[in-house]
Amino acid sequence: MPTAKIGPYILPNPLIVAPMAGVTDRPFRLLCRRMGAGLAVSEMVIADSRLWHTRKSQTRLNHDGEPEPRSVQIAGGDPEMLADAARQNAKFGAQIIDINMGCPAKKVCNKAAGSALMKDEALVNDILKAVVNAVNIPVTLKMRTGWDRDNRNAPIIARMAEDAGIQALAIHGRTRADKYNGEAEYDTIAEVKSRVQIPVFANGDITTPEQAQSVLKHTSADGLLIGRGAQGRPWIFREILHFLETGTHLAEPPLGEVERILIEHLAELHSFYGETMGVRIARKHVGWYLQSHDQNKEFRKRFNAIEDAVEQKDSIQQYFSGLRNGEVFAA
Repeated sequence: MPTAKIGPYILPNPLIVAPMAGVTDRPFRLLCRRMGAGLAVSEMVIADSRLWHTRKSQTRLNHDGEPEPRSVQIAGGDPEMLADAARQNAKFGAQIIDINMGCPAKKVCNKAAGSALMKDEALVNDILKAVVNAVNIPVTLKMRTGWDRDNRNAPIIARMAEDAGIQALAIHGRTRADKYNGEAEYDTIAEVKSRVQIPVFANGDITTPEQAQSVLKHTSADGLLIGRGAQGRPWIFREILHFLETGTHLAEPPLGEVERILIEHLAELHSFYGETMGVRIARKHVGWYLQSHDQNKEFRKRFNAIEDAVEQKDSIQQYFSGLRNGEVFAA
């Protein structure tokens, strides 16, 4: 298994929770770390600090109790604004700053941020230099393979990033134009890895231990970012680690453990966000946990109508009690 290193930080293993807006909040990051992830990157924080007074930004800037190293992703299109955001987050306790050039969302790309930046290589270069020079902690870059399939310029930007002092790269195996459609391709990631000396992490469609092993072998990457594969399956990290170390599959988590993980996750969400927001945010996570065996979505329809934290917990306990009457949890 490769050893993953970012600047001075040697990670306990090469599996990283990919930053996902609206998903990788502090409760989810802490849960994935407990389940075996070597690092968890925060949701992206908008670079414009004038907007940080909002409730959403305040929760995204909260890293209380997180294990080191703490990695914070920033997003924007203005070099000086991104540099300032990096400085501010370093003051708040960030130990790694990650620059977002991977998000394909329209509301991000329309503001010349996220993966839209890859279309303007001169601006990319200015951003990389500005952020690296602004802080004395490692800066990493997350990007896609390119703007579209005719313009896979990740290898060019990777060299640019290395020259600017970026400490590690994470590459999602799709272009901006692909969004999340089709299948990820890893040839471009392998090409980037062959061209730079800094660590490279592969990302995209890594949902099974076999796929994790295959991507590592194909790309020679130093590690993996796992995003959607961890939604509703935070134990995927320990499953992949076990497979990489032994070549055998870890048994599926028993029903009682899945229930305990989900109940604890709900409690953390309710505590972190407060009951009103916590109850709403819990709904999507419960949908992910149960998507494989609540196939008619009848339970989720009832669950999504619940407005009370205690009632949410009771409802989940009743659901799992019903599953134990002969049904097998197949995640």
